Amino acid sequence: MVGHLLRLAAVALLLCSVVACHTNTPLPTEPDGSRELSLPRSDWANEHITSAELRPAIDRSGRYMIRACGPDGQFVYEINLDPSVVPGPQYNILRHAGTIYALAAYYRWQPGEPTREAMLRAADFLKRTSIDAVPEEDDLLAVWSHPEINRGDNPLTAKLGGTGLGLVALTAIERIQPGTTPLDELRRLGRFLVFMQKEDGSFYSKYIPSEGGRSDRWTSLYYPGEAALGLLMLYELDPSPVWFGAAAKCIDYLARLRSGKRDIEADHWALLATAKLLELADRDDMPVDRDAAVRHAADICDSILAGLPRYAPHQAADGCLTRDGRTCPTATRLEGLLAALTFLPESYAPLRARIAQVTGPGIAFLVRAQTVSGEHEGAISRMIPRPTDGYARAADPSETEVRIDYVQHATSAMIQFDHRSAAAATATER
Repeated sequence: MVGHLLRLAAVALLLCSVVACHTNTPLPTEPDGSRELSLPRSDWANEHITSAELRPAIDRSGRYMIRACGPDGQFVYEINLDPSVVPGPQYNILRHAGTIYALAAYYRWQPGEPTREAMLRAADFLKRTSIDAVPEEDDLLAVWSHPEINRGDNPLTAKLGGTGLGLVALTAIERIQPGTTPLDELRRLGRFLVFMQKEDGSFYSKYIPSEGGRSDRWTSLYYPGEAALGLLMLYELDPSPVWFGAAAKCIDYLARLRSGKRDIEADHWALLATAKLLELADRDDMPVDRDAAVRHAADICDSILAGLPRYAPHQAADGCLTRDGRTCPTATRLEGLLAALTFLPESYAPLRARIAQVTGPGIAFLVRAQTVSGEHEGAISRMIPRPTDGYARAADPSETEVRIDYVQHATSAMIQFDHRSAAAATATER
């Protein structure tokens, strides 16, 4: 019994990183024997999420993504829990690729043939419909946003983030089933990302053939981090310094761009890419300005935490990380914050403790937003709906909207949280 309590206390210690910031009392065991996965909360977020609640929630959302993947590999992009609301026909190939990445994470968390088959179907759809050569650049491949698939009015475009996430998705599959995509094709996708990078480390956001090719008239917050992560995941398979160097150059540019700013965008993809960059730099002794990368990541985390709302205890939105009560930006912020905990050093102990204090409540918020039974089991709605008659009617139809990326990001965040908790528990048993 004493050993069990000591292990629970050590889990809390590793999650918060700073003993002085929290009580030394071991986390209590739930009546069903499951362990708690979060720190004691502040007075405005005072519930815990247990393994008995979290793991079934991950499984529900994972199975939702599998069911949403049709026989042709295309996902059901949007539904509404309110049956009177008919979603539009739009699609987004970037979110399609992101969902493949989440399915791969779900497979590694809990391998299963239905997950593998859905992942491969979705990858086949991506390659069959959206990956093609770049005009007059035969050595490059890109992920194209086709108007007939996205159901929009924009011209044929290869978005930086589309190719970045396409590479993230396909390389994630290679870790599970090597040879699914030929290495030469992955390299050609990587070369497109390098082709889109400027000398200072920034990128062109789009390649639009009808407008002359590379365009930076519009820039995306997330595309650079998505591109950097894709290049780093390619580097894991094909350790060329070209891929690592382009990704490092991107993170260095973002760090310089945001240095000294008070309000920094919640760029979770940059945090995920930074975690991968530092992991690979340590593994392969690759050159990288670690201090600048860590400071940049810490500044993003600080900015996220500085803007936290204060919801009343037991309010439906308690634990949400944004003032509008939405699930998807909460999930993406949690993905970034949890990634940062993997590399922020002990010199950032107070920041680590602040991050650890909000991740449990945030995950609990996402779990509360999940549909737990019925036709749409595992769905994550845009907000925790306020129904007047079950899910048949809500105060605002957008509250009950479910997009595939809402489920994707929530699942990814929950899996990261579970991995971190399991790793902390394992470390105490050694």
